[in-house]
Order: sequence, then structure tokens, then C-alpha cells
Amino acid sequence: MVFFLTQSSGSEEMSQQSLVHPSLQAIKSLPVDFRFIGSSSPDGLEKPDSFNAEHRDSTCSVISQNNGIENRDVEAVEGRVVNDANEDSPYSGCGNTFPVEGRPSVGDEDLNTETSPLPSILPSCSEQKWADTTSYAAKKKVQSWVQLPNGDWALGKILSTSGSESVISLPDGKVLKLNSESLVPANPDILDGVDDLMQLSFLNEPSVLYNLQYRYNQDMIYTKAGPVLVAINPFKKVPSYGNDYIEAYKNKSMQSPHVYAITDTAIREMIRDEVNQSIIISGESGAGKTETAKIAMQYLAALGGGSGIEYEILKTNPILEAFGNAKTLRNDNSSRFGKLIEIHFSETGKISGAKIQTFLLEKSRVVQCSEGERSYHIFYQLCAGAPPALRGKINLKSASEYKYLNQSNCYSINGIDDAEYFCVVMEALDIVHVGKEDQESVFAMLSAVLWLGNISFVVIDNDNHVEPVVDESLTTVAKLIGCDVVELKLALSTRKMRVGNDNITQKLALSQSIDARDALAKSIYACLFEWLVEQINKSLAVGKRRTGRSISILDIYGFESFERNSFEQFCINYANERLQQHFSRHLFKLEQEEYIQDGIDWARVDFDDNKDCLNLFEQRPLGLLSLLDEESTFPNGTDLTFANKLKQHLNLKSCFRGERGKAFTVSHYAGEVTYDTTGFLEKNRDLLHLGSIELLSSCSCHLPQIFASALLAQSEKPAVGPLHKAGPDSQKLSVATKFKGQLFQLMQRLETTTPHFIRCIKPNNVQSPGSYEQGLVLQQLRCCGVIEVVRISRSGFPTRMSHHKFSRRYGFLLLENIASQDPLSVSIAILHQFGILPEMYQVGYTKLFFRTGQIGMLEDTRNRTLHGILRVQSCFRGHQARCQHRELKRGIATLQSFIRGEKSRKEYAVLLQKHRAAVHIQKKIKSISYRRRYEDIYKASITIQSVIRGWLVRQCSGSVGFLKLGVMKDNDSDEVLVKASFLAELQRRVLKAETAVRTKEEENDILHQRLQQYESRWAEYELKMKSMEEVWQKQMRSLQSSLSIAKKSLAVDVSERNSDASVNASDERDNSWDTGNNHRGQESNGVRPTSTKLSVISRLAGEFEQRSQVFGDDAKFLVEVKSGQTDANLNPDRELRRLKQTFEAWKKDYGSRLRETKVILNKLGNEEGTLDKMKKKLWGRRNSTRYN
Repeated sequence: MVFFLTQSSGSEEMSQQSLVHPSLQAIKSLPVDFRFIGSSSPDGLEKPDSFNAEHRDSTCSVISQNNGIENRDVEAVEGRVVNDANEDSPYSGCGNTFPVEGRPSVGDEDLNTETSPLPSILPSCSEQKWADTTSYAAKKKVQSWVQLPNGDWALGKILSTSGSESVISLPDGKVLKLNSESLVPANPDILDGVDDLMQLSFLNEPSVLYNLQYRYNQDMIYTKAGPVLVAINPFKKVPSYGNDYIEAYKNKSMQSPHVYAITDTAIREMIRDEVNQSIIISGESGAGKTETAKIAMQYLAALGGGSGIEYEILKTNPILEAFGNAKTLRNDNSSRFGKLIEIHFSETGKISGAKIQTFLLEKSRVVQCSEGERSYHIFYQLCAGAPPALRGKINLKSASEYKYLNQSNCYSINGIDDAEYFCVVMEALDIVHVGKEDQESVFAMLSAVLWLGNISFVVIDNDNHVEPVVDESLTTVAKLIGCDVVELKLALSTRKMRVGNDNITQKLALSQSIDARDALAKSIYACLFEWLVEQINKSLAVGKRRTGRSISILDIYGFESFERNSFEQFCINYANERLQQHFSRHLFKLEQEEYIQDGIDWARVDFDDNKDCLNLFEQRPLGLLSLLDEESTFPNGTDLTFANKLKQHLNLKSCFRGERGKAFTVSHYAGEVTYDTTGFLEKNRDLLHLGSIELLSSCSCHLPQIFASALLAQSEKPAVGPLHKAGPDSQKLSVATKFKGQLFQLMQRLETTTPHFIRCIKPNNVQSPGSYEQGLVLQQLRCCGVIEVVRISRSGFPTRMSHHKFSRRYGFLLLENIASQDPLSVSIAILHQFGILPEMYQVGYTKLFFRTGQIGMLEDTRNRTLHGILRVQSCFRGHQARCQHRELKRGIATLQSFIRGEKSRKEYAVLLQKHRAAVHIQKKIKSISYRRRYEDIYKASITIQSVIRGWLVRQCSGSVGFLKLGVMKDNDSDEVLVKASFLAELQRRVLKAETAVRTKEEENDILHQRLQQYESRWAEYELKMKSMEEVWQKQMRSLQSSLSIAKKSLAVDVSERNSDASVNASDERDNSWDTGNNHRGQESNGVRPTSTKLSVISRLAGEFEQRSQVFGDDAKFLVEVKSGQTDANLNPDRELRRLKQTFEAWKKDYGSRLRETKVILNKLGNEEGTLDKMKKKLWGRRNSTRYN
């Protein structure tokens, strides 16, 4: 079969083609390369080049004369080429496949083959009728699908054919004889489990069913159907979620179909095209729409996280599921409301906020639910998980004690712990910033709703009027909502009506009171739900961070059809009809309309349009919704009159059929549904009596007051919308009208976005994992239009881009200059340069249309080129930055060196000035110290000299007296004449010398104190020296103490001698005349020993002082060098050892000399002892003589 690029489908398209720009016609008339398919050999069978050229020419002639060739001629050409290619090929008759040389289709990585089939764009494609392929399958006896009596399909092999009948062998061994026309060809085994239905060679219902079942059995629940993602509910946990998978799809390392993949596409298109995106999730109840929406939100939060608000968005799911989901017969977690989550992003792709919009909460479930179903989850979670303190505060009982909950005899769900989920809900309320007080108020309202159902009534008169029984139920409700018990009784048993300016109170019968009670309960719950959504939206508010970019996720109830369908199913199915219209509009209508407007050759695909069904609902004045609103406004209108009116006006509609009684049937896109009008009018009115609203407004609790304000505003709001006109006769908003307005706004919102569709499929009705019911799945696939989507995707061009945008986006990839060319020429040049096959695109009047995967290849090339450009730019910028950095670093270093030099010079000048000042001060201090030391030594010398002179004088005087006494004894006649003036002068000098001695002794004491201070300071420095230095200091102090003792002994001796000398001097004054010539001789005999001793001591003392000073200065100098206080070119440790050796040598020598001195002093002392004895003897005689 030849893969044609263009074809004509009528005179209208011929006229459109005649208007095509010549450059476009040139592109469309390009020849198409093709390859023969289906070969028994492993490598395939290919004809020689001459054969290909021959048939390429024939193909070109067919293309150029396409408008004048009938379908039979095209088929003849196709048949001739195919038969020449390979007569034995089991797939040569497949009109919907044709691989192009070197151009694999999407999904080749799954097929593991070099080539795979590409879709055909011929309108006469045999896949639409299967006639040719069926006859070929019967002829070649290949595997085919056989429909069994129960409706399921089985794979069989044709054993033989006879005329129009074929003998089929089934896998279980059964052999059937069937009409050949009933056989449907099966795909080869290599295509089993492909992840995109577009890759199937034979696109038919059994092949699609088998492919989905094949993947479902292997837990591959996601399959692509062109642009639509098909998700089958596994009813179990599948290990294909989490951070690892998110990173894989984010980095494009995983390409298999997934919710993550379609969400990632939405994010990338939002950033690339700057257009809002929407992810529309549809499917019947129990198909997994809610879980799919949560998975999509999880991926958005992971990619757009960072601000912290994504965590709050995810935590809204437990709240909305608890208050809006319930267990039904078909789904344990059925959404009983619709929601649109609009997630806003910043310019950097981070989540900046979100907004949640809800639709049509099923309020009737609060007061009534069928057997085996449950009311909303939050009631059971509250009863099971509320802490004791909260239970006592709101007077909470077990679920089985409330009539609203025990009427269905279902209190739990298998595998679900309501108490645990209640903790999750409380945590989520904290995260979305619902305060503890508000949470307690919410739980109080829930408890009040439950206690309202336990209120009973008693008849009070003969007219069957009733009033509530005052019991625990009534008083508890009044306490929880904060109203008076009497006012609550009146609100439930009477009705207030306004007639003119008067208010009339009417008593109610039992049924009316029950309706009033249930209406109050439903209104409280509905208002509570809306208030919670409002609080969540406040927490997720975008505010000033809004940028206009957003991704909307629509999770709305699926199509429902039960044994008894009421007003809720009526509204839900109407909403699904609207969504199906949106789906068909984007994937079929707009697609095909755009092809026609841009002059694109395409294969028209027939699809089921639900426009008639929508007109049945929305047409005015004779549509279902209009007639319902009209009948609801009549005071005497009943459900039966409404049903009769529908039959009267709509019986001629193709989608409507009247039934007996109050029932009617509507043919929806998903099948026929029979509705029971019982309760339609009451639910559509949904009026809360004025007395109930006034009751809520009078409550002391803030939540009922908020509810009353909302209900009052809603009851006074007229019905103004796209299908209503405002005016004095405009009716009040009914539930259906309000819901239709919400749907209209929702569709308007979705029309401004780029949609991404996810079709959820329910594999079985028993919610069992692994079970796959072909009939149920097939019915859902038909409703979703999956096969039609694949057909139009295979035959169409899902990717399109304007000439200007295409040339601007990819023009820089061209090698030549394109500045002067128009966008169309640039676009064609780009296509030629990158070798895009002509059958892979078409050029329209204003846009370029591409088949699936082609724009992705261009994007990859563009990204690689941009990546290379960025690498070159980054390298250049890096080189430039490094050069600038080096120059800057060099300049900074130079500047820093200048600054440091200037700073150092200033610091050096200051330091030099300080050094000079310090040196000057040291010099001054040292000079002062030296002068004081010199003065002290000088004074000490004078003192010593004076002491010695005095001592010599006293010695001389004593010797004179002694000699005089001896002479008197020996020579009484010798007398020494001494002048009186000389004696007086001598005595004065002696006194003066004594005074000087005392002064010097005091100064000597002071000097000793200073010496001790110096020694203590020296000891502090000595601590820093080594232990060897400490030993030296101890020895030094020992010598100093020995010298001090010697000095003190000498001072005592001198003082005693001075006192003796002064006494002798006073006694000799009267006998001074007796001095003779012998005086000098005796004086010399007495003075020499004493003067010798004094001179020896003076020399030792002087040497000790000098050496101490020298050793001390040297040690101090070495300490300063060691501590770094003074710079010197020497080794302090070596010099210290030398100093120690010198000191030890001197100490040894000084000790020996000191011992010798002691021996001499002892000898002199003995001589002095003899003199002393003589003095004592002499003085004793004189004293005795005097006193006698």
C-alpha cells in the first residue's frame, strides 16, 4: 500500500486546494518515499531501486491527478503495489500501516524493532470497515478476534474457509464455524502491550481491549490513546509513584505513559507557550478520578515546590475527601461533589497559590442514603476518632445511635480506620490555618446535624399538626448551635410567610416538619462545607504573587446510572454531557474545523456528537432544565405534573423517551438512563424556610450567623446568567439553574486553557484487583470515544504552529541568512534542512501541521543547539570573566600593596617614634639609675671611710690612754701635755662621725629593703628561666645572705667599739697631758690589724657587689633576648650556659677567698680580744679609782 501525502474528499476540498499558495502546492506535491512491509525473512523484503523508482513515478502520477481519480483507481494502485511487494505478507493488506524508510514511529523503544507502522491519512482506510483486512485474514488463515455469545472477545485461528464461512479454533480447544465477515483481525504478537494505542496495526475494539488488559495484568495501568491518557483503576497500590518516579519523569529518563508525564507536559507547555493549562479527569464513579487528581497535584507540588504552600495544597485533599466523599455501592470513596483546583505559578515556575471551586454537593446524602452506603466520611470519622474531651463537649455518641447514619446499616469500610483518618483531618485543618476554636465549632455543627436527625415529633391537635418532642436531641441541638429551645421548636413546627407587609405563621404537619428538619440539617452541612472551602482558599490565596500562569485540575463526578436515578444523577450526568462536549470539541470538532480552514488534507473521522442531548437539557423554553424550573415555581406543581409536562413537550426528541408514571429516559453519550422524578421539584427548590434562617441568625455561635447571612443572600439573588434575563419577573435561583451557571463559568474557564485529558476506566464493578470485565471496559471506552481519538490522532496532525512562530522559534537553526525572507519561506527551509519527510507535516494557509513526534524531534534539535550555544557562550563568558578576574585581581593586589605600604610606612613612622621615645626613656631611666647607684656607692664609701676613720680615731684614743696608763705606772714622771682645743675638736669629730654612722645605717637598711624588692622582681623573671637557672639563683641568694650576716656582725662590732672609744675619749680628757712619745708606736701596733681586716672586707664586698651587678645585668639581658623583647645576634641558651660556667668559676674562687678571709679575721679577732681584755682591766681600775 502506498502512503499518500494528499488526497481529495470532495468538490469543496478541491476548491479549497485551488486557493492554496503555489509554494504550498509545491510542498504538497512532493513525492513520497515508501518501503514495502511484511516479509517472511527477518530483515524484511525490499525491491530494487529500479523497481522503487518505477512505482515512485506511478505514485507521483497518482498524487498529481488525485482529484480526478475515483476510489477504485486508488485501491487498484494500492493493490498492485502491495501484491508486487510481497504477496505472502500477513500484513500487506493492512491499510492503516506503512513504515517509512528510516523514520520509526512513536514507541519504537517498546517494540524493539528497527521500524514500526506509521498511521495512514487516507479516508478510505480499511481500518474503518475492516473489509479488506478481514478477507485477507480469512484467506491467509491468520489470528482473528471472535466475539463470543456473552459479548466477550476471544483470539482464534482460522483453520479453513469455505465461501463466506470460516472455521475458527479457540485457545480452549473449541472449534466454531462463523461468518467470515464477523471476524476482526488481530495484531501481531510484537505489538502486545504497546504503551500507545496509535501503534496498533489494526485499530479495533477487541485489539484495544486486549492491549489494555495485557498491560493491566502487568500493573501497567496507564496507556496513551493519542493525546489522551487512559488510566485503569487497579484497586490496589501500584509501585509506580514516589520521589524516584517524579525525578525520572522530570529528567525525561522515563517516557512510559503516566499521570506524571501528562502533568509534566502541562507544566512545560505553560512555561513555553505562556498559556494556562488544564487537566480534565473524567470517568464513571469508581474509576479512580480523585486518586488521579491527587497524583497530578503531587507531581505539581514536587516540581513547583519551594515556597511551602505546595504542602498546604496537598493537605486540602484529606479535608475535601472527608467532607465531600462517601461510600456508595460502586465506590468506597466516591466524590459527591465536583471541584476545580486552580494552581498558580510564579514566573520562575514555583507554586504561588491556589484556589478551589466546588460544584453541586450532594446535600440529600446528609439525611438519607441507601442500604449498604454511607453518609459523608467525616461523620463516621468524628464518631470514631474524637477525643474524650471533645466528645463530652459536643455530646457525641456512637454512629449507630444517630438516625441519619443507622438507616443504611453501614458504618465502616473494609481496610479503612476512621479514627486514624480523623487525626489526619485535624492535622490538615491545622496546616490550612483553621484555628482550634473554629475546629471545635465545625465539630459542634456536625454533631448538631446528627442530633437533628434524632428529633422526633408528636401530634398536638386534630389537624395532625405536630411539634418537636423536648428531649436530649432537641436540647443538644439548641445548645450546639447556640439558640433557644423554644425558638428551635417553632422553627421546626411552624412556617412563616410574608403576605404583603404581614407575616403569617402556619403550623406544619408531620411530613412538613420532617422536611423542615432535614432542610435545616442539609443547609447547615452545605454552608459548613462552603465555609471550609472558603477558609482553605484564604489560606492558599495568591495575592500579589499572582502572575496569570496556572494549571487547573478538574475532578468532577463521573457518569452515574443506578436502578433508581434521582435529581442528583440528573445533574451529574448533565455535567458529564457538558464535559464530553468540551472533549469532543477540542479533539474532534476544533481539530477538523481547523484542518478545513487552513486547507489541510485530512481523513475525516466520524464521532458521536452529544449536541442533541445537550440541547435537550438546555434548550429554552422547552428544555429539561427550563421545564424543571418552570414547574418548580408553580405552587401546585408536583413531580407527576412535571413528568407529564416532559412527556408532552419532549416526546418527539430523539434523546428523550417518556416512561410510565413519573419516569423518563434520556439517551446520554454513555448510554440510556431512566430517571424517577420523585423529589425533583423539592430538591430543585431547596428552600429553607424564613423561620429557619432567622433561627440561625439569632444563634450565639458565629458559624450559624455566617450560614444565615449566606442563605439569606442566596435566597434573595435572582437567576441571572447566559440563559436568563434580569428583570422584575426573574425567578429566584433554583439548584438546577445555579448548577447550570456554574457549569457555564467552568466551561468558559476551560476554554481559555490548553486541555490535557485523562480518561479513567473502571475495570470491574466489584472493586476487586486483577478482575477485568471486557463488557464494562468496552462500554466506557465507547463513552470516552477512545478509539475515535486514536483514529483522528493517527490520521491527523495534532501539533500545529503558525508560520511566524515556527520561523521565529527554529529559524536560528538555518545555516544561511534569513533576515530578508518571509516566515513561510523560512519555515519550508527549516523543514528541508532537517529532512522532515513530507508525509510527516502539511503546510496550511497560516500554520504548519505536524504528526505526532515531529515537533519533538525539532525541539530536541533546538535544545541541543541551544545547549551547544549556551556551552560556547558559557565558555566565552567564563574566559572573559576569568580574564576580567585576573585583571581585577591584579589591580586589587596592586591597590592593596599600595594601601598596605602606605599603612606600613605610617605604622613604621609611629613605631620608630615610639622606639626612639622608648630608647630615650630607657637612657634617662638608666642614667638616673646609674647616678643613684653611683651616689649610693659614693655615700656608702664615704660612710665606710668615716666609720673606719672614727674607728681608727677611737683605736688611736684607746691606745693613747692605754699607753698613758702604762707610762704612769712605769714612769710616773712622764706626762703628756695635750692642748685643750685639740681634745675638744677631736671629741666633736667623734660625735659627728657617730651621727653619720647612724644615718648611714638607716640608709643601709633602706638599701637592703630596695635590694630585697629587686630580688623579688628578679625572682619573677627567674621563674621564666630553666630549672638550671633556679639553682643558680638559690646559690646567689645564699651568698647574699652570708654577706648580709657578715655586714651586720661588722656593724655590731663597730658600734660596740665606737661606744668604747667614746668612753675612753671622755676619760682621757683630764689626762691628755700625759701623752708621750710612745703613743705613735702603740697606735701603729693597734691600727694595722684593724685596717687590714677592714680593707679585706671592703675588697670582698666591692667585688661581690660588682660581680652581682654584672651577673644580674647579663642574666636580665639574656631573659629579654629569650622573650623577644630585645633583638641580638646571639644564642641565648648557649650564652646562658657560658654565663653559668663563668658564675660557677667565680663562685668557687670567691668561696675559697672568703674562707681565707674568715681565717685572717679570726686571727685579728683574737688580737682584738687581748686588747679588749686590757681595756676592761684598765677601765675597771679607773672606774674603781674614780668612785673611790
